[in-house]
Amino acid sequence: MNKDNKAALMIRNATVQDCQNLAQLSAEVWLDTYAIDGLRSEYLEYVNSTFKVSYFQSLLEQPDYQLLVGEKSGLLQGYILLNLASHYQTPHNGYEIDTLYVLKSCQGTGVGRALLKETARKFGTPVWLYTWTENAANQFYHRLGAKQIGTLSFEAFGNTINNNVYKFTTGNLI
Repeated sequence: MNKDNKAALMIRNATVQDCQNLAQLSAEVWLDTYAIDGLRSEYLEYVNSTFKVSYFQSLLEQPDYQLLVGEKSGLLQGYILLNLASHYQTPHNGYEIDTLYVLKSCQGTGVGRALLKETARKFGTPVWLYTWTENAANQFYHRLGAKQIGTLSFEAFGNTINNNVYKFTTGNLI
């Protein structure tokens, strides 16, 4: 395990060689975020059927999706998945951040902020995302100046999942 905190964080486009690490990181972050009361077979089935190497490989082939990774000393610490064709209510809210995942051990170190800043630099703003109302990431988005522009709810695992919808503009991220 490398704890070299002086190494620079590098943000780059994901490659096929990253897909296995992306699948594992996704499973860990998803379970840390959503399985807060413990594991259920439905959670594991979802994680194992969703976060596959083939899933990430297919994303790399889709022009509407962009996938950036953050790594330090060659170790994956987080990633951001963008859906450039997805809009919330109107195109004026920009494209969607589909996923922003950072390993729990790397949260609070600037990885998420760096991924968001590079996204704004490369693809512009505005950009929107949604996150579960109980997710600690809500505080992170508020600190970065995201404005809540709505809510989304859906059914999953026999429950209604309520989400906050946030929008970032140029002033928030750059």
